[in-house]
Order: sequence, then C-alpha cells, then structure tokens
Amino acid sequence: MSAKNYPNPDKKYDLHSHSTASDGELTPTELVEYALECGVDVLALTDHDDTSGFQEAARAAQKGDIELIAGVEISTTWNKRLVHIVGLNIDPSAPALQAGLENLRGQRMERGARMAERLEKRGIPDALAGARQFSNGNILSRTHFARYLVEAGYVKNVNDAFKRHLGDGKPAYVASDWAELDEVVGWINAAGGVAVIAHPARYKLSATRLRLLIEDFKACGGVGLEVVSGSQDKKDTRNMAEYARRYGLHASVGSDYHGPAQSWSGMGKQPPLPEGCIPIWQLWENHQS
Repeated sequence: MSAKNYPNPDKKYDLHSHSTASDGELTPTELVEYALECGVDVLALTDHDDTSGFQEAARAAQKGDIELIAGVEISTTWNKRLVHIVGLNIDPSAPALQAGLENLRGQRMERGARMAERLEKRGIPDALAGARQFSNGNILSRTHFARYLVEAGYVKNVNDAFKRHLGDGKPAYVASDWAELDEVVGWINAAGGVAVIAHPARYKLSATRLRLLIEDFKACGGVGLEVVSGSQDKKDTRNMAEYARRYGLHASVGSDYHGPAQSWSGMGKQPPLPEGCIPIWQLWENHQS
C-alpha cells in the first residue's frame, strides 16, 4: 500500500520533534500548541534519550484536535559512529526502555563535563554551568552548550557553534560509546513501539555503508526509515525512498523540529511520502481500526 492510496491521505504527520525535555526550545505544551497552529494532525514527541515530556504533551493534545504519538530518539553506536534511532508508538513507562535511557543520560552528563574541559582549554570558561542554564537538569546535550556559546558571545548562532567547536571532529567534540544498535531496537520493540533510522542522509555514509547499516538494523528487528526529513534535500528524499522500497522498510516523515532558533525545517512543512512508500503509521493505525 503506497502513501498515495493510504486511508486519510490528507492527514499531516510530523513524527520527529523535540521539547525542553531534551534540547528543544518549546515546552511540551508549547510544542503541541505550535503543531496545532501549523496544521499538524499527528505529532510524535521524540526527545533525545528521554520521555519525561510526554505526559505534559498528552494533556495539551487532549485540549486540541491533534493526535500525539509517544516517541523517543535514542543515541546508538554503530561501527564506531553515532546513529540516532527513533522509537514511535512506544509505552513510555516500559522498564527496559527507561533503564536504558537512564544510562544514556548519565553518559551525556559525563560527556558534558569533558566537553567543558576542552572548551576551557580554548579560552571558554564555565561552559558546563552555562550549558546547564539551558537544560532542564535531566539531560545535557551539545545543543545546550551551543546556546550558551551564543548567549556568551563566543559564536554567532547555534550552527556556528557546531561548525567551530562542537561538531564531529571539532576541538570540543567528545565521542561516547552509546548503546549498541541491537540493544536500542530491542528496548523499542519491548516497549511495543517501532524502530526507525532517523535522518539517514545526515550521516554522510557511502552507499555501501548505508546499505550495511540498513541490513544490520533490519536484522535487529528495525522496521522503519525516516524517508522525509527536515534536514535533507529532495535528492536525499528520493534516495531514501528507494532504500525503503528496496529493503521493505516502512517510511516515516519528520521535521526534527527543535524550535525557532534551531530548526532544520518548519514544523509540518515536509512534503508527502514518495510514491510506493509504505507509511510507518500503518503499523499502529491498522491495529486501531
């Protein structure tokens, strides 16, 4: 079944977004309200390594005409590099998932301290305290450091912070051994959800390595690929659609919205899924009908 002839083709889906529960700029309530303003019908809250914002978002969704999907974006290590896996339609209280996420949040705090040390060596003191000002205290990300660098006048904007200091291979970048791919997919599946490779074009993998990632992901029980992503162009979308069709993966769509100051694209502004792609939401909507 293709996206074109799937029931409710006029529904607008955005299945990748972030709130202040991780590194987004809007609270869960504000995010849901903004999604409504943007005409989104189905929104997934997919904070990094954290599900604490879901209950607040769910209360906000009940007040408006929008369906909220419980989700999460999990950091994983695959072949010594960071890959993000989105879990959709999960049970946020699942014990194995929560235990795994707690460990990852601890790793993030340790990484943050090491990043602050590197920034201090570059003449940027107090970065850890500065980054924590932008965090809810539960999770610490590179984006929080980037916002501090902007506020303190060290860089022009968040993108500049990543280009000069925080991006992969930059002076303040600290690699971390995240959870293994099979672990992460296992947590998501045990939580009743479906696992999706997030923004696959962003990893800049060769065709051979991307095929290997997809094959490993499928072998672990993963079922989805973010075919339409806010951080890629039309050519990338065509390529990802071909991979989804070739490997029998369900296709997801998401803006990866973080807020007005740092957004790959606007909330709900993504094009429809390409012809021949099977929508990821078929996996849970079919069970509800």
